[in-house]
Amino acid sequence: MTSRARLSATQLPRLDAQLRPPIEPGQLRTRIVHLGLGAFHRAHQALYTEQAVAADGGDWGICGVTQRSPAVRDALAPQDGLYSVAVRDADGEQLRVAGAIREVLFAREQPDALTARIADPAVAIVTLTVTEKAYRRDESGRGLDLRDAEVAADQADGGSRTVVGQLIAGLARRRRDHGAPLTVLSCDNLPGNGPILAGLVGEFAQRRDPDLADWISAHVRFPATMVDRIVPATTAEDRAHIAARLGLEDQAAVITEPFTQWVIEDDFTGPRPAWERAGALLTADVAPYEQMKLRMLNGSHSLIAYLGQLSGHAYVADAVAAAGIRAAAEGLMTVDVPPDLDVPDGFDLDHYRGELLARFANPALHYRTAQVAMDGSQKLPMRLWATSADRRAAGQTPVFAALGLAAWMRVVSARLAEDGRAIPIDDPLAAAISERLAGSEDPGAVVGALLGMSEVAPAALAEDPPFRELLTDLLGRLAADGAERTAAAVAERSAA
Repeated sequence: MTSRARLSATQLPRLDAQLRPPIEPGQLRTRIVHLGLGAFHRAHQALYTEQAVAADGGDWGICGVTQRSPAVRDALAPQDGLYSVAVRDADGEQLRVAGAIREVLFAREQPDALTARIADPAVAIVTLTVTEKAYRRDESGRGLDLRDAEVAADQADGGSRTVVGQLIAGLARRRRDHGAPLTVLSCDNLPGNGPILAGLVGEFAQRRDPDLADWISAHVRFPATMVDRIVPATTAEDRAHIAARLGLEDQAAVITEPFTQWVIEDDFTGPRPAWERAGALLTADVAPYEQMKLRMLNGSHSLIAYLGQLSGHAYVADAVAAAGIRAAAEGLMTVDVPPDLDVPDGFDLDHYRGELLARFANPALHYRTAQVAMDGSQKLPMRLWATSADRRAAGQTPVFAALGLAAWMRVVSARLAEDGRAIPIDDPLAAAISERLAGSEDPGAVVGALLGMSEVAPAALAEDPPFRELLTDLLGRLAADGAERTAAAVAERSAA
């Protein structure tokens, strides 16, 4: 095995010009703190920021904060925050090094440094990609889960174990030290992510210090956003390939697709990068875009993932290549979702649908169905349950959305693919789901148990006998006929 030097600032001059960052990383300083330093941020917001600086100037560097483990910090810190981005599709790969991340912290080991960074007057923006479950919301979806042990601990001692606790600690010091305003920008897949985060932060502050809550209300903005880019997990093979191309080892490389989208509510308290120069859309209303994305892209992605897991497809591209699964995804985006969308003027929904199917089928992205399927109890309420509820309220039968939900139910109850291989369940409610099911795979019992989970299924659907019967029928057919045959039959029946 060839021993290579590690990617770092001192090694950049070794790279060809087209592989280097489009800006000079050393000229940036920390102006943005980002919570949730995963691959998605590195393939999305960090690149928009870098490209905005390249187009419009500025010194917008990022302090990235990893939440759950030190792995990302330990990968990036020896590389001076540098990492490579491989953009892949059927036509090949474009590779270059990115340089907007200037500092990396691990929240659990460096809470004081994180608080100081959020309070730093040079910092104008905090962004987040921490996933839905990190918001620690209650069953209503808008309040704090006060039964959560870490939420309770942060409330009691002013700690920063949780994301909201981290924000509160930084905002409290910011208010005490200088009072400069701040913009907090959620980039997670939550409808109304900005207002939701504002509500959680406001509730936490009100319980802790009403004066702090008043200050936050007056000096902190929480714009809504919608983000979109497919970013599969980087494999050892990917890292070996990139090392060969760079001639340098890169432990933080990310793989992504050409498509990228960022829609941002234009409601900032102070300066920001010229993200629109990098292709972001600044708008007064993000809601139509986020609803389209959650229900069209994320909803069909989840349907493909669960059907794909059941039928033994490890990758999304392989699953969507199955005619029945593709037809079901297309049916969801053609029949069930569009009637309840508020499509912006001039937006071509048919083109968007075709674009999504092409992206899912990208053979160069080895995006695992298991990665898309994780955290279903948190993701599906916005992706498939909401579509189902809206269609039932209109007196319609959302057969494709129901198929996706039935496939999820089959995955979490049987936990086996059709070839007998185990399907691991990665979900914050996995234990509660298992307890509810009590080992049953009977379709009626499974549907009844999962519809009875108020934190997952809307009450209107739990009390809807025709919808319950539809789910039970589909779940039975998935067990008897398999995912691909069931999906094909549902699509054929809908087209008849």
